[in-house]
Amino acid sequence: MKRRVAILISGRGSNMAALIKAAAAPDFPAEIALVISNRTEAAGLEKARAGGVPTLVIESKPFGKDRVAFEAVLQSALDQHGIELICLGGFMRLFTAEFTRAWYGRMLNIHPSLLPSFPGLDPHGQALRAGVKLSGATVHFVIPETDAGPIVMQGAVPVSDHDTADTLSERILEVEHRIYPEALRLLATGRVRIEGDVCRTAGSGGSENFLISPVVGSGAE
Repeated sequence: MKRRVAILISGRGSNMAALIKAAAAPDFPAEIALVISNRTEAAGLEKARAGGVPTLVIESKPFGKDRVAFEAVLQSALDQHGIELICLGGFMRLFTAEFTRAWYGRMLNIHPSLLPSFPGLDPHGQALRAGVKLSGATVHFVIPETDAGPIVMQGAVPVSDHDTADTLSERILEVEHRIYPEALRLLATGRVRIEGDVCRTAGSGGSENFLISPVVGSGAE
């Protein structure tokens, strides 16, 4: 049976769309059963509906800083829809430690850098200021600390001397759309296990944990 997945969004839902497209394949081991947004105006909601996925809005503003109350409503919705796994797709609200622990090993996030480098805000700007030659994206399990959970999969792109935050972001987004569905596939098929603070992938020999994805015409020297 396919694992039931909820995607949580706050904006355009770019990675959400990639996950929905991947899950439409008959052999994909998970189904996107629900998309939840904490913002009524999130553009991703219409994309989800167009893809035939049920949507739900739980506005976060009325809850203010009361994260516990917001999460109680969220958890109720997840229970009602029989959700087994969560994918965060640009969900701009922090969770309590209690919520992340309750979903530990079952909630994924994607961040546009090669973690543990450049967590938090403005990862592309951080990468350019540091002068790195490679950047990319990381799919990881969610823990109470921001962008710090066990790494499931990474994808890398070269960084050009001519890059701006916008051009780098565009190339990394292409990688995000490739590795997020693959990371979900691994999790849904039970091929991922967590050992301490490290994620292991059964049967991969480590080769699937890192994907180098140079882009033709990127301008990398």
